Amino acid sequence: MNRAALTALTALAPISWGSTYVVATEFLPADRPLFTGLMRALPAGLLILAATRVLPRGAWWGKAAVLGALNIGAFFPLLFLAAYRLPGGIAAVVGSVGPLFVVGLASVLLGERFTTRALLTAVAAAFGVSLVVLRAGAGFDLVGVLAGLAGSLSMSAGTVFTKRWGRPEGVGPLVMTGWQLTAGGLLIAPVALLVEGAPPALDGTNIAGYLYLALANTAVAYWLWFRGIERLTATSATLLGPLSPITAAVIGWAALGQALTPVQLLGMLIAFGATLAGQLRPRRPAAKAPEKAPAKTAGKTAGKAPGKAGRRAGERAEDPAAPASVPPPGERAPAAVPGAGGTGG
Repeated sequence: MNRAALTALTALAPISWGSTYVVATEFLPADRPLFTGLMRALPAGLLILAATRVLPRGAWWGKAAVLGALNIGAFFPLLFLAAYRLPGGIAAVVGSVGPLFVVGLASVLLGERFTTRALLTAVAAAFGVSLVVLRAGAGFDLVGVLAGLAGSLSMSAGTVFTKRWGRPEGVGPLVMTGWQLTAGGLLIAPVALLVEGAPPALDGTNIAGYLYLALANTAVAYWLWFRGIERLTATSATLLGPLSPITAAVIGWAALGQALTPVQLLGMLIAFGATLAGQLRPRRPAAKAPEKAPAKTAGKTAGKAPGKAGRRAGERAEDPAAPASVPPPGERAPAAVPGAGGTGG
């Protein structure tokens, strides 16, 4: 698969996540963010484990738990806490700083080159998202902002460590997705029970919403995401993230009748442009051509008086019957001159 096709498939993950807001507000019970996070992660993880029947081995029990905590178990509760304490616009802007975290972490943990272009691209993406989602008079809550930053840092660290550790030999991205979703869901379960109590009663609309979140929005989307992280650079992958708030704004306009202002459209263009710029490969310094040894030319010897060997050769040319001369002891026969034949050095 070429890089363009891989990037397009990976981009389907943040595009899918852009539908989370409308599904949560239109199809799911209100005020149950932790239960929603649990229903997104654990059923999908258990379903993948049942289908693949592959469990971690050795050190991968610990690694899968760490990745599940960073990408799912810690990220989901912090994300929902920020969403409930902050207006949606501010929460999205706080989350959009993720590429900045990834640029820094990738340079330290992965050895990816820290470039000014990557930094400016990440800043442009966050600025474009802010134009799309911010509204006048949006409130500010310190706890919500800290939760949003912590959640963004958690997901960014999970992205980098997913890239750094890779996966065990013979284990595919789908199995890795199942491990992480299950580990993250098991971490959320006790927190949801302690904070929100028993699960709510669900109707058909709620069940349909949770099925969509668990299957398309989580199992398939995270499989595509982890698969893309493995093959793209961490910075390129995370700079696909602005597609999520862009998708959310488009769905809000198309499905909920929300207006899009010229400023929002400008923000979409900036964020989308930053996303495209983030997929460009950094220029590599041009390799220096190997230096050729200076070729000797016949011109260097032109005009010089012939040596003993030359005189003897001339004598033989005049007298074909003359025996071939042998160099006296200590004197070597003349060697061929490199490059004299016109073939180069």
